[in-house]
Amino acid sequence: MTSLDMPVVRDATAPRVDALAVDDATTYAEWFACLADPTRVRLLHLVASRPTGITVGELTAALDIRQPTVSHHVRKLADVGFVTTHKSGTSTIVVVNPTCCTGLPHAADAVMGVLSPRPCCPSDLPADVAVRAMRDDDWDAVLRIYDEGIATGLATFTTEVPERATLDAHWLPDHRWVAEIDGAVVGWAALAPTSARDCYAGVAENSVYVADGMRGRGVGKSLLRTQVMAADKAGLWTLQTAIFPENRASIALHHSAGYRTVGLRERIAQLNGVWRDTVLLERRSENS
Repeated sequence: MTSLDMPVVRDATAPRVDALAVDDATTYAEWFACLADPTRVRLLHLVASRPTGITVGELTAALDIRQPTVSHHVRKLADVGFVTTHKSGTSTIVVVNPTCCTGLPHAADAVMGVLSPRPCCPSDLPADVAVRAMRDDDWDAVLRIYDEGIATGLATFTTEVPERATLDAHWLPDHRWVAEIDGAVVGWAALAPTSARDCYAGVAENSVYVADGMRGRGVGKSLLRTQVMAADKAGLWTLQTAIFPENRASIALHHSAGYRTVGLRERIAQLNGVWRDTVLLERRSENS
């Protein structure tokens, strides 16, 4: 567990938390029991590291154990839903169930009672990334980066870049940011209201996009830090976002900025004719 993923233990004075539901406790116990075998943990790690799938033969070679033993452990992991299997010719392909990438951390947090908001924010920001308020002359770069995000298939259900006027009318005017490296716009972040009702005036949905070729350089981290701190200062009390389970980097990024996983929305919508799940995350301001 990295420092960015470390849960925050509830304060002893926090309100009492009701006991876990029996069904949830039973499910979590089955998950943890399945992972009580170190070989099974190593196997799941290998499968999760290959999201497109890995053959039983490759697992056998990597773990240096007999194929019948590997097949036995794969069946155990499949029984609790951690992996799925299918045939490709004579090979059995093992694929991680993307929902377990969020389900397992959620289960541990639920059991330990640490589902409280996490603190903001990472301080290890890259020195070459500068974040500033978005200007009118940034729109071309923002729309291009949006298009690059759509092309990944991991960022959004949107399949075409919206018109500038549509986004301009939808986004909150004081919560639009761009990140620059050497004067070039390499990412953007924006907040949009989740509802027109007055009672939800302090709730907003976030979007963060990083240019192709610039991911992994701390651009998203810098944008998200600026975004959540500005939202706190403006009195927004809850930020939320929905992320595909496969986009593990984005989930980890949001956790580092104080978001917590609320749950998984199964088959919430279709992308290119395929039903997709999303992970719902939210961040509660510490000032409200």
